[in-house]
Amino acid sequence: MAHVALARAAADVVDEVLWVVPREFPHKEYSGATLEQRLEMLRDAGSPAAYSIATSDQGLFIDIARECREGYDAGTQLYFICGRDAAERILEWDYGRPGVVEEMLREFELLVAPRGGAYEPLEACRERIHALSTGESFEAVSSTEVRERIARGERWEHLVPEKIIERVREIYS
Repeated sequence: MAHVALARAAADVVDEVLWVVPREFPHKEYSGATLEQRLEMLRDAGSPAAYSIATSDQGLFIDIARECREGYDAGTQLYFICGRDAAERILEWDYGRPGVVEEMLREFELLVAPRGGAYEPLEACRERIHALSTGESFEAVSSTEVRERIARGERWEHLVPEKIIERVREIYS
């Protein structure tokens, strides 16, 4: 539900939401659903905005942005939509060399929804990082939380779009 809410909120800022699913993550392993199942769930969840779905061979945002640029006009402004926790990972990650954050923020801007509090960007980044309000609280909603609730036998259905409840149950139960 949080991903759908982020797309809905972003629709006020962007012309199209591009759901990009990396084939690999640099900070965690895929668990449970395969890449194909994740793409299927995204497609079936019902995005509230004009959208496309793509995969990326890249895992870092800067590389994904550069890969996305290949499919859009040179003047297209790219935004990555995320929660506060993801923004912190993006901006505080050790990329192995100085200046990567500044380089990234020349490639794209961030739309950041509160999650565990609002994100307060450093002054140097403030013009490229924007608050995104979903109008609802999704503090406890995450894919990990859904998987953990299923594993514990707890109620989870309210955390995912109705259209994919049965698919989630099939994959994770």
